[in-house]
Amino acid sequence: MGNSTSCCVASSPKHRRNNHHSRLDTYGPEPALSREDTGCNLQHISDRENLDDLPVEYNPSDHPRASTIFLSKSQTDVREKRKSLYINHFTHIAESKHLLGPIRRKYSSCSTIFLDDCTVSQPNLKYTIKCVSLAIYYHIKNREVDGRMSLDIFDEKQHPLSKSEVPPDYDKHDPEQKQIYRFVRTLFSAAQLTAECAIVSLVYLERLLTYAEIDICPANWKRIVLGAILLASKVWDDQAVWNVDYCQILKDITVEDMNELERQLWELLQFNINVPSSVYAKYYFDLRSLAEANNLSFPLEPLNRDKAQKLEAISRLCDDKYKDLRKLSKKRSVSADNLVVVRWCPAIIS
Repeated sequence: MGNSTSCCVASSPKHRRNNHHSRLDTYGPEPALSREDTGCNLQHISDRENLDDLPVEYNPSDHPRASTIFLSKSQTDVREKRKSLYINHFTHIAESKHLLGPIRRKYSSCSTIFLDDCTVSQPNLKYTIKCVSLAIYYHIKNREVDGRMSLDIFDEKQHPLSKSEVPPDYDKHDPEQKQIYRFVRTLFSAAQLTAECAIVSLVYLERLLTYAEIDICPANWKRIVLGAILLASKVWDDQAVWNVDYCQILKDITVEDMNELERQLWELLQFNINVPSSVYAKYYFDLRSLAEANNLSFPLEPLNRDKAQKLEAISRLCDDKYKDLRKLSKKRSVSADNLVVVRWCPAIIS
């Protein structure tokens, strides 16, 4: 011990001062290096999400202000359907005034407030799948007449999903909306996927049609939808479903086929799987517009005490934020009377 102590005492203070690696020296953080200094030209994700530079007409699944393809394809049928419903409604009234007309929508009143359980952050699973299936239906029905390029990987004749023989006219008859809904619902129910995954699947589907310049048709719609759901489930869900799990849902498909479908889908999408929140919100509200135009209303239920208490808690929180904002404005010598702020009224629980 004496030797070790004498070694420490014998150490020269002058030597310590000249040592640049001494612990006594104050630590100074190194200046941040720029991209030019490091020679790294990688683009930051915030730079890649500058969507204003993208051409609107060619990137409906990338640009938040571009109109979705499925909504534009449904406009013709929606106008015809509204005209038919209008004529049938007034014809029915003229024939018999004593019979009940079509079921009317529920509207909120002073006595009863109706709310639906579908929001942009927590969509209703059943009705979201119905809306996505309806969007796919309009994609198939109102596809390009001349027929664009077709890819073998999506052709059900060359890559069947079941061992049953594909009929010769498999590419001639458009599927009904119920058939599309049953196919999508089976996948979502077996894989336990969320409603948000359905919206992301539709984004990938339209991005595929735009990037690869192909059309979804009776010959390839099942494999395109399967590939979009497969990719969306891996991107969106934390615990993704493996490809082999889909082989247990669709018992006659092989893992090699699923892997090849996923690989080619990645390449056709140019590895662009980013879905900005603004694009997601656009697809959600366009799906609601599609449901409204096709009389597919989301389930409504009366406002109960539990939901009213949650609304009251939210309104109380907003009211506190409003008071804090007034105090902050007074400290900054700003007139609070000239401050335009939306006031939140507390919910009334009866």
